[in-house]
Amino acid sequence: MSRNRITYCIFILLVILLGLASRHYSNYLPRFMANYSGDTLWGLMIFFCFGFIFRDKSIKFVFFCAVIVSFLVETSQLYQANWINSIRSTFLGGLILGFGFLWSDLVCYFVGISVGTLLEYYHYKA
Repeated sequence: MSRNRITYCIFILLVILLGLASRHYSNYLPRFMANYSGDTLWGLMIFFCFGFIFRDKSIKFVFFCAVIVSFLVETSQLYQANWINSIRSTFLGGLILGFGFLWSDLVCYFVGISVGTLLEYYHYKA
C-alpha cells in the first residue's frame, strides 16, 4: 500500500474546511450535528494526517497512531497551566489543543478515525 500524498493533502484541507464550516454555521445544523460534527471531523483529519505522513504503513498502524495522538491531545486538556492556556487562547492553538476535557470528544474522535479507516480500507480493497 502506498498512499498518494497529494490526495491526502486535499482530504485534509477538505476536512478542515468542513470542520470550520460546522462551527461557523452551527446555527443551521441539527443540534446533534452542531455539537459533535467538528470533533468527529477533527478525528478524521488526524487519520488523514497520519496517512499523509506514513504513506507506506498499514491502515491498522495509521488507525492506532491517530487514536493515540487524538486521545493524548484530549487528555492534555486536563492540564491547565498558564503557558498552555495562552497557546489555547489563540485561534490555531484552540483548534488543535482544545479547551476542556470531554468524554464525548473521545467518542467523536474514535468515530471520525473509524470512518477514515473504513473509507481507506474499502478504497484499497477495491
